[in-house]
Amino acid sequence: MSSTQLVKEFFTGLQQRIVDCLEDIDGKFFRRDLWERPEGGGGLSCVLEEGNVLERGGVNYSHVFGGGLPASATAARPELSGRSFEAMGVSLVLHPRNPYAPTVHLNVRYLEARKEGAEPVWWFGGGMDLTPYYGFEEDAIHFHQTCKDALQPFGKDYHRRFKKWCDEYFYLKHRGEPRGIGGIFFDDLGKPDFDTCFSLTKSVGDHFLSAYVPILEGRLNTPYGERERDFQAYRRGRYVEFNLVWDRGTLFGLQSGGRTESILMSLPPIVKWRYDWHPLAGSPEGKLYTHFLIGRDWV
Repeated sequence: MSSTQLVKEFFTGLQQRIVDCLEDIDGKFFRRDLWERPEGGGGLSCVLEEGNVLERGGVNYSHVFGGGLPASATAARPELSGRSFEAMGVSLVLHPRNPYAPTVHLNVRYLEARKEGAEPVWWFGGGMDLTPYYGFEEDAIHFHQTCKDALQPFGKDYHRRFKKWCDEYFYLKHRGEPRGIGGIFFDDLGKPDFDTCFSLTKSVGDHFLSAYVPILEGRLNTPYGERERDFQAYRRGRYVEFNLVWDRGTLFGLQSGGRTESILMSLPPIVKWRYDWHPLAGSPEGKLYTHFLIGRDWV
């Protein structure tokens, strides 16, 4: 089996495992939408809307080809501009209905850039991050510890680097604040060798359910009211702003002619914006800003 076939087998299996687990928790089934891309390739989008637990959840697999890498993929590696590409990965965003249950994002991906007469250039990327609306220290510690556990077998420095990278990447520069409490993020991973990079990426994917499911199950029945839902919708606005303004994955998908419905499934269904609004000091909403959106080292 070729290296790309091995990656594809892992990604499709990961998508299925996550969807099966979430269906058990929610009690409703994902819509499975198999699609093809005219330029080459396709994917499977699994989307659940108006669930018992998830207000919207999307778990997407894509495997696409193109004649030239989009600008978002060559910004840090201009020497690859103009190369054809093959890209595949799993990307998910889960927006629970309960404001006490955090939004979560996971992405694991593989990309090859090709040029006639030259060796293919390949790399992995990915990570996961947590976006709470009401913060709980035990949840933050659990999530970050699981991220650390995923990387520990590959060297003690990986978690420090990828945690810092995540804090810097998922940052709304125009707001001067983080999107959430972070996790891990990596890109352009091509060293020391394919097997190590693939194993690390697999470990990140394999640790997702153990990182998030205990938090989701622990918060999904917490009582809430209109105030909490209103704040959740306001903070979801930050999620939308980041994904549409700064996120490289969104830009790559749109610039490469990707499937818009699948790319934008990450956006929450109910969002609010307010003009120059700030939470009351000392309130549960204010604590999110003072105790959680501050780039802490949780483990």
